[in-house]
Amino acid sequence: MTQPCTASTGLPDAAPLSAAVLRQFDVAGPRYTSYPTADRFIEAFGADEYAAALRERRDAGASAAPLSLYVHIPFCESLCYYCACNKVVTRHHERATQYLAYLARETRLQAAQLGRRAAVSQLHLGGGTPTFLSDAELGELLAMLRESFDFVPGGEWSIEIDPRTVDAARLASLATLGFNRLSFGVQDFDPEVQKAVHRIQPAHQVFGLMADARALGFKSINADLIYGLPRQNDRSFERTMAQVCELRPDRIALYAYAHLPERFKPQRRIAADELPDAAARVRMLSRAIATLSDAGYVYIGMDHFALPDDPLAVAKRQGRLQRDFQGYSTQPEGDLVALGVSAIGRIGATYSQNAKTLDTYYDLLGQGRLPVVRGLALSRDDVLRRAVIMAVMCRGRVVFDAIGEAHRIDFRHYFAAEFAALGPLVAQGLVRVSDHDIEVTAEGWFVVRAIAMVFDRYCRENRTRFSRVV
Repeated sequence: MTQPCTASTGLPDAAPLSAAVLRQFDVAGPRYTSYPTADRFIEAFGADEYAAALRERRDAGASAAPLSLYVHIPFCESLCYYCACNKVVTRHHERATQYLAYLARETRLQAAQLGRRAAVSQLHLGGGTPTFLSDAELGELLAMLRESFDFVPGGEWSIEIDPRTVDAARLASLATLGFNRLSFGVQDFDPEVQKAVHRIQPAHQVFGLMADARALGFKSINADLIYGLPRQNDRSFERTMAQVCELRPDRIALYAYAHLPERFKPQRRIAADELPDAAARVRMLSRAIATLSDAGYVYIGMDHFALPDDPLAVAKRQGRLQRDFQGYSTQPEGDLVALGVSAIGRIGATYSQNAKTLDTYYDLLGQGRLPVVRGLALSRDDVLRRAVIMAVMCRGRVVFDAIGEAHRIDFRHYFAAEFAALGPLVAQGLVRVSDHDIEVTAEGWFVVRAIAMVFDRYCRENRTRFSRVV
């Protein structure tokens, strides 16, 4: 288990890093929504191994903490050229009927292995576009989940929103269904950028929906942004950031666009010569960080920002921040049951991923089998390094004695090579090392992924599968 420790003090008081230092860390690296990362999953870990992990959790009885649930809805009505998600582009909404039927089969199979109505404190619907489902279908999905799981009072129930698929009435329906957190896909407000990525959504539409969501009492509203998109430039992105500050969502995720057309076919429709170069991307990031800091946002870490009274910012101040496959979280570290095509879950010291295509997903469930096709059982070293990396990513501090006692190691001896690798980061003022801990400085939070990478046993020179650190 990741050891609790005092949160590192720092942002928002510190000034953002200079463009020169950010440029130094403009390299590819993992996002550490898990460790080891998903590229280490193997087919030797399949449905049988996953079922065994579920039964082991069941046998833990009342000591097992509440679950988190993730449900993947793959369907989208139109193609966004930048998207790297697992999706099925279709306007045939009747396909959702079949998908929900198979989701129900998978839910029953997983619940049978768990052996009882496990408590759930967090639900996230992602995609794809979850709002591809009608209000009635979303209600059917939630009813099906509640048949197998016990949704505890005060939980976090979130859903990703494509602003083009909802209106005030739909938002009201989501609130009635019990959702209390929303994430709006904004990406960029500039019309030319929207044309280049095939996602037209006028700013006034998003502003109106945000006002409606606030009036309906949603607890937290997130806006996703992307820098490095085609036709973006310093001026256009500065305008977008000014509009975002005016919009003032509770949380902001500011992602770097990773152009990998050899892996993601939709990106082949993006003209490479319209992409901003590395220097322009770093300038946009540097200015965006400064703009958000000036607007009063707390830098959570990596690409996440939140208003000071948002639970995410409070969790960081109190040293309770966690990280899972959806990013930073306020929920205690625990197990994640994942449902749907390509969904990734975590049970105990294992990770699992479902089949990535609908045909295979349906075929396995049709045989009465769990649709897990790959995963990983973590080694002792994996569990140890996960604890260290998550302490870096979430709390910015690693206490040697706490980790050493929990994992029965001499921390300095075990990580002697890593201490040497930290030297240049210490010299730059990004990390402090004392006799009893490692602490990320206020400036170091901007490149916290690079710091975590020092402890990643698998992270070598070939990092082309990952997005940019900045």
